[in-house]
Amino acid sequence: MSKLIPKFKNEDDEREFWAAHDSTDYINWSRAERITFSNLKPSVKKISLRLPESMLEELKLLANKRDVPYQSLLKIFLAERIEKELGLH
Repeated sequence: MSKLIPKFKNEDDEREFWAAHDSTDYINWSRAERITFSNLKPSVKKISLRLPESMLEELKLLANKRDVPYQSLLKIFLAERIEKELGLH
């Protein structure tokens, strides 16, 4: 049986509590479900990526067919591959 999570006065109190306690004593993580927060804007970091010109042109062609910017399409392709490699779907 899991312990009851206390009521917190504010986020600082909650943060201190979880820093000192193991969440597995309070939550059965084996029954947890993955969810996405689609309205949250993730932090982004700018990178430099060198691609062969032909690959970039093909990417732009595919993006044009889908009516999306090529950088957005590249992010979609990367996200799909990362999910596959990590076995998330």
